[in-house]
Amino acid sequence: MTIREKREALEEILAPRGFMASRSRGRVYEEEPCALRTCFQRDIDRIIHSKAFRRLIHKTQVFLQPEGDHYRTRLTHTLEVSRIARTISRALKLNEDLTEAIAMGHDLGHTPFGHAGERALNEILADAGGFSHSDQSLRVVDKIERDGRGLNLTYEVRDGIQNHSSGRDRLTLEAQVVHLADRIAYLNHDLDDALRAGILTEKDIPDEILCVIGETNSSRINTIISDIIENSRDADTVEMSPGMNFAFSSFRLYMFENVYTNMRAKSEERKVYGLISGIYEHYMNNPDKLPPEYRALAEEDGLPRAVADYVSGMTDKYAVSVYNDLFIPAAWQIK
Repeated sequence: MTIREKREALEEILAPRGFMASRSRGRVYEEEPCALRTCFQRDIDRIIHSKAFRRLIHKTQVFLQPEGDHYRTRLTHTLEVSRIARTISRALKLNEDLTEAIAMGHDLGHTPFGHAGERALNEILADAGGFSHSDQSLRVVDKIERDGRGLNLTYEVRDGIQNHSSGRDRLTLEAQVVHLADRIAYLNHDLDDALRAGILTEKDIPDEILCVIGETNSSRINTIISDIIENSRDADTVEMSPGMNFAFSSFRLYMFENVYTNMRAKSEERKVYGLISGIYEHYMNNPDKLPPEYRALAEEDGLPRAVADYVSGMTDKYAVSVYNDLFIPAAWQIK
C-alpha cells in the first residue's frame, strides 16, 4: 500500500461520519493519484500555494486599510475559520482534510475592500449575472489560477467553496462545518477588531450576549463550538442548538447594527464604488491593457466577466495604486 492508501484506510477509523477521500467524485480533469497525499490533502496544498491565497494578506476583512498591525485581513480570517472548522470536524469524526481544504479556499474570490467591493462589483455587473464572492471563489480555482488552467480541485472541495455562504445547499457535513466556522470566526474577530478600534467598548456589548455566549473572544468561540459539537454528535446535520442559534442570531444582528453599518467604521466605504467602477470602466474601454490571461478569459466568457475577474483579484493597495495611476495626475518634475 502507498502512504496515500494507508491514509485513506485510516480515515474509516478516524472519520467514520466523514466524507472519505477514497469516495471522492474526482476532479474535472482526471489525474494520476498522488502516492503520498489523499486527494483532499493535495487540494489543500494547491490552494495555499496559489497566488490568490497569498493575496488574501492584503485584502480587507472589515476595516478598510486600518492603521495598526493587529487587525484581521482575509488571510487571518481564513486561518481562523480553518482552525475552528478543524476543531469541530475532529470532534464529530469528520474528514479534517476535506474541511481544511474548503476553509482555505472559501474566500479566494473576495474583492478588494471586503464586502464593499463585492457590493460594488455586483451592482456594476447587474445586467451580466451579478457578482458573488462565493461563486468567484469557485471561478478562481476552476479558471483563473495557474494562468487560466485552474487548480483542478476535487468535486467535494469545489462544492464546499462555492456554497459556504448562507442560503445554499451543501453536499457534505464538512461543508456545513465550514459554513458555521466562517460565521463564528467573522462575528467574533470583527467584534474584537471593533473593540480595538474604539468603535465599541466592553460596556456596549448586550448582557444577553455576554451571559449566554461569553465575555471574551476565546470564551465565546469555545461556547459556540461546544454547542455545535454537542448538538450535532448524533445528528444528520451540523448545526447549533435552538437556544444557541437564537443567541447567535441576536449577536449577528447586534454586529450589523453597530459595526457593519456603523458610519464611523464605514465612512470610507462610499469611496469604494467610485474606485472600483473607475478601474472597471477603464479596462472595459481598454481591453488590450488587461494581462494576457484575462484577455483569454474575455474571449471565452466575455469582457465584463474577465474585467471583473481582474478587478476582484486586486488587493486593496494595488487597487488604490492602479486608480492613482489611471486618474490622479502625477506631480510634474523638472529633469
